[in-house]
This record gives sequence, C-alpha cells and structure tokens, in this order.
Amino acid sequence: MRKKVSYAISNTQKFKNSLLHWSQQFREAVWLEGNDHPDAYGSFDAILAVDAFTCIQSDFNNAFQELQEYQSQTKDWLFGYLAYDLKNDVEQLSSDNPDGLDFPELFFFQPKKIIRLNEGIADFIYLNMLDDEIEQDFSAISDWDFANREPIQTTENIRIRMRIFKDEYFSRVEKMLGHIHRGDIYEANFCQEFYATDTQIDPLRTYQKLNYISNAPFSVYLNLKDKYLLSASPERYLKKLGTKIISQPIKGTARRSDDITEDENLRVSLVHDKKERAENIMIVDLVRNDMSKSAKKSSVTVEELGKVYTFSQVHQMISTITARVESIKNAVEIIKETFPMGSMTGAPKISAMKIIEELESFKRGLYSGAVGYFTPEGDFDFNVVIRSILYNASKQYVSFSVGSAITAMANPEKEYEECLVKAKAMREVLED
Repeated sequence: MRKKVSYAISNTQKFKNSLLHWSQQFREAVWLEGNDHPDAYGSFDAILAVDAFTCIQSDFNNAFQELQEYQSQTKDWLFGYLAYDLKNDVEQLSSDNPDGLDFPELFFFQPKKIIRLNEGIADFIYLNMLDDEIEQDFSAISDWDFANREPIQTTENIRIRMRIFKDEYFSRVEKMLGHIHRGDIYEANFCQEFYATDTQIDPLRTYQKLNYISNAPFSVYLNLKDKYLLSASPERYLKKLGTKIISQPIKGTARRSDDITEDENLRVSLVHDKKERAENIMIVDLVRNDMSKSAKKSSVTVEELGKVYTFSQVHQMISTITARVESIKNAVEIIKETFPMGSMTGAPKISAMKIIEELESFKRGLYSGAVGYFTPEGDFDFNVVIRSILYNASKQYVSFSVGSAITAMANPEKEYEECLVKAKAMREVLED
C-alpha cells in the first residue's frame, strides 16, 4: 500500500523547518515533534502527515465505534485527535458549557504522504499511487525558499481575556473543595480558559515561537483547513507498542528560576512536596485502574513513581505505568477504556467529570483531549493536549486553557498561581 524511500539529512533542524513550511500547502497536516528529549518509548524524532486520502469526523455519538470500524477497515497510518468531550460517548455525561472554537470532537485522516525523521534519516512513506512524487518533494523541501512565503495578516496588541476572574476562580475552587470534604471526590482537575476574539494570528510562526520557548517532548502542529492546534505538551497519554501499553501522567508542578541555586531548590522542593506527591499517587491509582480494564491479569506495573523532570518552563512530577494486553485486543477499545486521561479528570473519575462540567465555564473540546496516530499494525501513541493554543481562523477566535489538581490540601491562591505559571509561555507567545 505504501512505498518508503529514505534520505540522509545533513542539517536536521533546517530540514524540519522546511518541512513545516512545505506542509502549509495542504488542507490537513499533523506534525509531531519530540525536541530531542530522551524517551525510552520513543519511535522517532519527528513525523509529518499531510493530505487526506480518506478521513473520519464525528461528534461524540458512537464516535469510538465509528473510529474502530475506520481503523479496522483502513489498516493504515491514521493521524488525528480525540476531544475531551468524547467522555460523553464513554459515560452518560454531557457538555453544556460555551464553545468558542467549534472543533469536531473526533477527526482522523489517512495521509497520502508521511515523512518521518529519526537519527538523521528522513523516511518518505507515500501511498503507492504517489510514489513518483517522493523525489521531487524531497528536492522541494531540501531547497525550500523561505522568502517566498506569503505574509499572513495578524492582529497587533492582542487582548487576552479570562473566562472567569480571580474572585470567581476562588469561589469555584471552594465549591470543589466542598465536594471533596463531603466525600463526593478525592481530586479533580479544575481548568480555566484564556481567549481573544476578533484576532488573527500566524499559526505556523506562533507554533514555532511556542516550541522554541517550551521545547516540549510531545509538541504538535495540527492544521485542519481553518482550525489549528499549536501544542507544547510535556505529557504522554497512552502508547501501544506490540502488546505493551504505556501511560505517563503528570501531576505536580513547580516554576523555573533563572537563578541556578533557586531553580535547584524549587526542583528539590517539588521532589519532597507531600501535597504534589499525593496528587500524583492518586492519579497513578486511577490510571492503573483504567489500564486494568484492557490489561492481562496482574500485568499492570508502576515503572516510575513521581519522578521530577525539568522542562524549559516548569519542573514536573511524572509517573510511568505499563501493562500487557492480549495480541487480539483492539487498539481503539484500549483507548476508550482509559479515556479521558486521569490526569485531566480526577478520582473517582465519573463523579469528577460531572463536577468539572458543573464548575468550569467553557467547553474543553480539544484541550485535555489527545493528538496522535495509529500505525498499520495497530500500535498507537497519543499526547495530552495541554500547554496549547487553539485557533479557529474563520471565527478569529484564539484560546488557551490551563488547570491544576484540586485535593483536600489545595490552597486556592496557590492553585491560581500554578495556573498562571502554566499559562506563561502561551501568553508570552501571543502578546509578543
């Protein structure tokens, strides 16, 4: 079905930049980039998929069943996303909050052209009917003339608004704490939206700025006609590699400092922070429970518990949970049985999602959903859509959202400050 031709690349960073600019001619494009982070479960440095041969788009009704049928029929590479509100297909839930972005709740496409970069080699993986275009595309990308790009009109002095203000944030966190003290939930991820209306941005340049500032291991540039995701995600939701599945939830955040000594103190403080560690352990238990629905008996293992990793903007506490599944287990079923990811919901999961819907002021949509791919063999890898800018060019609406885990030990002031730390890179990029 596909032909692969490989080329040695002398300047990988220049080639990546050219690839992204070259991708702008297509209605559909997904770019996944690891930014050279060590990843024990990584499969490549970066990958680009463009130009849909077939596709599937859906709201939440029967979405996972439709995706399962599509994936089983194509048995090919598929790239796309799952929005958070597919929770309504998994459980008897609803999403009634305002949505300024209007992204479909599920979108996947079978790309005509895939270009994968790994250790200085570019693999061009094209549908057989287009194999005669490989050499000319490689030449076009290698010799890309950046001066020829049409300028994009953008809004100066972008005015970013908050969906709820500080006092209202405090009030809603207190209500969530009330649910926790009554025993309705143990933990929930409470999020807030920042947005701008009547605003035009240059999506590619914005992504490149965000990626430069954040340098995240699960970065994404996604373009579907007039809708864009510009993501600097540090988190893997779920990966399947043969019969092994891997989840790496993040819970626990500390800011960075330009002062080396202070920065190290902040990192060490996070390592020993009882509240942050308790949050992480709660989510690990939730993820273990979710993975056990698909896993072979007694195969769920915590490989790493609450290890602190340092990124450009923040220190993060990350755990790694793995399990084994039967070889005949369907890939989409595995995702459905664990979706949405525990780090963006809470525990118990269904109760937390109901309370989140009640107290948040916006429809999450693609934020806190997942972007990734399926392979022809039925493997997959998906990130968590956080630290991301979403843009609907037709509506001239820009949005980014941030959240934090609320537990019995939560202090509303500190949770609010954590949100501002997480929002820093997106705000900086848009207001630059």
